[in-house]
Amino acid sequence: MTSSDIVVIGAGLAGLTAARAIRAAGRSVTVLEARDRVAGRNLGHHLVNGVPVEMGGQWIGPTQTEVLKLITEFGLETFPTYDAGSAVTLYDGTPTTYSDETFGLSEEAAVEVGRLQGELEALAGTVSLSSPWLSPQAAELDRKTVDEWLRTKTDNAEALAFWAAVVPALFSAEPAEMSLLHFLFYIRSGGMIGSLVATTGGAQELRVVGGTHQISERLAETLGDAVRLSSPVRKISHGGDGVRVHFDGGEISAQRVIVAIPPTLAGRLTYEPALPAARDGLTQQIPMGSVIKVQVAYPTPFWREAGLSGFSFNLDDALSVTLDNSPPDASCGVVVGFFEGAHARYAARMSPEERRASAVAALVKLFGPDARQPIDYAEQNWMEEEYTRGCYGGRLGAGVWTQYGAALAEPVGRIHWAGAETSDVWNGYMDGAVRSGHRAAAEVLAHLEA
Repeated sequence: MTSSDIVVIGAGLAGLTAARAIRAAGRSVTVLEARDRVAGRNLGHHLVNGVPVEMGGQWIGPTQTEVLKLITEFGLETFPTYDAGSAVTLYDGTPTTYSDETFGLSEEAAVEVGRLQGELEALAGTVSLSSPWLSPQAAELDRKTVDEWLRTKTDNAEALAFWAAVVPALFSAEPAEMSLLHFLFYIRSGGMIGSLVATTGGAQELRVVGGTHQISERLAETLGDAVRLSSPVRKISHGGDGVRVHFDGGEISAQRVIVAIPPTLAGRLTYEPALPAARDGLTQQIPMGSVIKVQVAYPTPFWREAGLSGFSFNLDDALSVTLDNSPPDASCGVVVGFFEGAHARYAARMSPEERRASAVAALVKLFGPDARQPIDYAEQNWMEEEYTRGCYGGRLGAGVWTQYGAALAEPVGRIHWAGAETSDVWNGYMDGAVRSGHRAAAEVLAHLEA
């Protein structure tokens, strides 16, 4: 049996960031990764013409400072997401182009959406980022779902259809599947709704040349053979004298362990002794979102010639959100789109050919007949990924924050937790993952024995 000061489980941004900080402090660290690659929910792919696209997390906003620091340090380049021209909203069979803040909605619906957004953001301002369960009105906010709150606030069908698209766009889950408190915490952690849905100036502003998976690859290079791939962990034995981590291929002892995988996957490991009931109960109630991401390529970004940005909200069809994902030189056109929430679960029952046909049909409605003949189509069903089981992140349903939230990042003896779901800033995003890695590393370093 080998040994290390610290073992980190998971070689995504959270785990690699933590491991690097531990190594920089002069301590030994081993990273165990179940996959045959690093980068977790970041995943690169090349289209048939060689153009790189990302099948996982890809966008970076201007206030996501921690991940931006890594990009700068590693000499990676960014470029702006294409955002010139009008966007499109499809509702009740009618596509509407817009370049203002109406989201292409009718005047009455746009007013309702703005009013509801204002009320939601005012409530979000009362939520504690460090301890959401201690927020004023926490119990009341947590017992309601987002859907319940919306339906008590408006009966405007178009406004409700809009929110039924926006919520899955952020969470890959339906408004009825999450606590209002969780929604409010999440939007505050990312700078409110406008920041989360915006391209320029918002969470979708920048892309990384060649793909965001390179950030994790560069982090892993700094750690060398401390990163062990194809090493899924099965069991953690922990006690007063340290921890033993059992994985496919061996066993390693350490003073402490950082578990940097989604909470639902952390709950599937065996712990000896068993975890406290609060932590175990928490992991049973943070399901991952449901999403299938698609990249549809064309000879040119033809929508730009029509004055369109490529951004759309589709309130009618399963492919609910799109953006222009073309390379910076516009050598071809690429639309990225998403089947999310209930739409993703429905689409997962289709054959790949049926999903492609569904996506292309939606793009024709949005952008015209030139969308009918793509040169390539790629998809990634994150629900089927054994070591992810969904994206974009985990969500908390009604009552979970107030009953179990305190256990989300609280260490259990010598076991510490990291991952985007544990961050209080940019929760669920790459930046949140990096922040959680820094936090977990500081925790273990403060407890290491000489």
